[in-house]
Amino acid sequence: MNVIGIDTSNYTTSIAFFDGTGGINCSKLLPVKLGELGLRQSDAVFAHIKSLPELSGRLFSDIQAKNIGAVGVSTRPRAVEGSYMPCFLVGVSHAKLLADVIGVPLVEVSHQQGHIAASLWSAGRLDIMDGPHLAWHLSGGTTELLLVEPEGKNVTCTKLGGTTDISAGQLIDRTGQLLGLSFPSGKQLDELSRQAELRDVFRVKCDGCSFSLSGVQNKVQQFQERHSNPQETAAFALRCVAGAVYRATEQALKQFPGLPVVFSGGVASNSMLRQVMQPLSPIFAQPQYSTDNAMGVAILAHRITEG
Repeated sequence: MNVIGIDTSNYTTSIAFFDGTGGINCSKLLPVKLGELGLRQSDAVFAHIKSLPELSGRLFSDIQAKNIGAVGVSTRPRAVEGSYMPCFLVGVSHAKLLADVIGVPLVEVSHQQGHIAASLWSAGRLDIMDGPHLAWHLSGGTTELLLVEPEGKNVTCTKLGGTTDISAGQLIDRTGQLLGLSFPSGKQLDELSRQAELRDVFRVKCDGCSFSLSGVQNKVQQFQERHSNPQETAAFALRCVAGAVYRATEQALKQFPGLPVVFSGGVASNSMLRQVMQPLSPIFAQPQYSTDNAMGVAILAHRITEG
């Protein structure tokens, strides 16, 4: 059976095709002016309305629109009460129309659940979804450490820790703004950090599995004022984030020894984070499936409708 998945997040418009083994993901970053940190929700909604028909046309020109058994869509950021963001309404509207036209079920999941599924699939470890595991959702708006447990063919996510204030993605993008980079800044900071030679770091204090990153932003600004070196400042910011994530993961593994640790979200594509986490045997998505995408939504729709 073939399925379609749609995700209209605060950063990316995406639509995907999945046949149970492989698939295609078509996506487009929302347009953000240089020097700005994201879009207002009204502007994000408008950008999705413009982009989604174009991406749909591109996807369906590459696939045979036959044997589509379901359409999946992310309807909200997280599968918890009160989780809401207007930009997801664009994807829901498009998905409902598509499902009605084809005459197939509409499967509703959360953006976070889709991230986890995409990570495990791209790492070749979908089997992990059938048991409990730990997962990081590291993105522009979210830095959460989760206990993930199977619920039918989907998953439930219970927050164990993460940031208590700004997210890892916000810190990275604010560092990018400080350095005059475009938004989002993750890939550019990653490239700059590979040229750094210093090993300076601000050790973020963890309270169990939780930590604060707002103080790191001040330390990054002070570091840049002292060194005036974009490469070293990028590495300093990323090193601080990776250290906090590592120590929080260690604490979680003391509570849940032996559980696999999965990384999802755009920040999880960072090469320094991947290197720092290696002693804990992490499971990382392929970089293109760490960032926002509809593939995880399509995978979940396939799992749920196949039963």
